[in-house]
Amino acid sequence: MRRRLLAVVAALLLVGGAAGTATAAPATAPATVASVQVPSGVTAGVAVFDRQTGAFTEQLNASAQFRSASVVKLLLTLDFLWNRGPDYTVPAADRARLEPMLRSSDDDAANYYWSTYGGSAIITRMVSRLGLSDTAPPPTGYEGYWGYSAISARDTVTIYRYLLDSAPAPVRDFVMGNLRQSTRCASDGFDQHFGVAGAFDKPWAVKQGWSGSSFPEGTCGSAASAAGTTVRAKAVDLTRPALHSTGTVGAGDRSIVAVYTLHPAGTSYGKAYTDIGRLTRSLDVPGATRPAGWWYGTWSEHVNVRRDPSTGNAPMTQLPAGVEVLIGCQKRGQEVQVPPYTNDWWAYLPQYGGWISNIYVSSPDNRIPDVREC
Repeated sequence: MRRRLLAVVAALLLVGGAAGTATAAPATAPATVASVQVPSGVTAGVAVFDRQTGAFTEQLNASAQFRSASVVKLLLTLDFLWNRGPDYTVPAADRARLEPMLRSSDDDAANYYWSTYGGSAIITRMVSRLGLSDTAPPPTGYEGYWGYSAISARDTVTIYRYLLDSAPAPVRDFVMGNLRQSTRCASDGFDQHFGVAGAFDKPWAVKQGWSGSSFPEGTCGSAASAAGTTVRAKAVDLTRPALHSTGTVGAGDRSIVAVYTLHPAGTSYGKAYTDIGRLTRSLDVPGATRPAGWWYGTWSEHVNVRRDPSTGNAPMTQLPAGVEVLIGCQKRGQEVQVPPYTNDWWAYLPQYGGWISNIYVSSPDNRIPDVREC
């Protein structure tokens, strides 16, 4: 048994909960509207639309404008495809840009389409074409920043409803097919399987967004560029760190989910990742299947995810620092030392398909009390 100083460390490093918590509930009482649980300090805009009943199951600040970050890449793609009928063939050079832009949120591709096809005019065209209510180009002085376009949760539902119900079949299949192949590691090195991608089992299709000077480090074991510049504008908040998760969930894309969040200045990526995860897991999403397991916080930076419970193989990836993870089961493996502590128990993370040492799990004992053995 280890007696860790980590109870203190976890209090400082654990994301969004007390050490050893195994539920989705935050340590402090959240602000609640309907069933939406918003962690303290977070500003959120949420919409969940059930395509089977044609009704919203969740709406919280659904018309509030947020800076879009990479969610705007949906509009860049649709604008490019708009007048390419009747077959809507995507040239090879554009497929090589659009596929990583949709799957891995590639910014270089977005820069290309923004500069080539008119910048802010793209947003103006798509607002008119789709009948969007809250979407707008970047504010004056920031016309070159596609991620500063304004968007809302309800407009995001409208975009997905167009894709699923009205778009030509080749457009629907191309866009949604790529969103179903969302990569865990984005092109800039960020772990982008937060929110919808973490809260629910597949089938899902997602387009995520993140922006803010609090998120400078890569989280998939590779270097990353800074995710956005901190500036100020009157209409849309361009200052606080933003993390957004949008997409569809369930068989037949039954539910459309849009979750937009802003976090207090200085919030770490792991904390924001955990907070949007807890918020998303609180939602009423018809057709969704929630993954089995236990949610626990982690501590330390650069925690490696391994293919088996040992350090004898190269890491598969790394966790965002201090993030909350889903643990499916645990078993004994190679002993790991973080002086003065040692631990030979390992946790299996089903959403990563790999293992982390229990020494990095915020639990008071080497063996996590309520997690089953593999």
